[in-house]
Amino acid sequence: MASLPTVGRYLIVLGALLVVTGAAVLLLSRLGVGRLPGDILIERRGLVIWLPLVSSLVVSLILTLVLNLLLRR
Repeated sequence: MASLPTVGRYLIVLGALLVVTGAAVLLLSRLGVGRLPGDILIERRGLVIWLPLVSSLVVSLILTLVLNLLLRR
């Protein structure tokens, strides 16, 4: 079983990841990601379904390129 300081460190790292993810979502929404052609939005009375297909592909492609450049040996 993990000791209390170890659990605390995990919680700090998780919190930092949530902050970075939240900032990225805000930044990407200002850049228009999430409203690209190919993203599906279905609005009915009392129901909204949002499927960001193209936005997910764009973010995945960018992250793949960045991580390949950073982790290249």
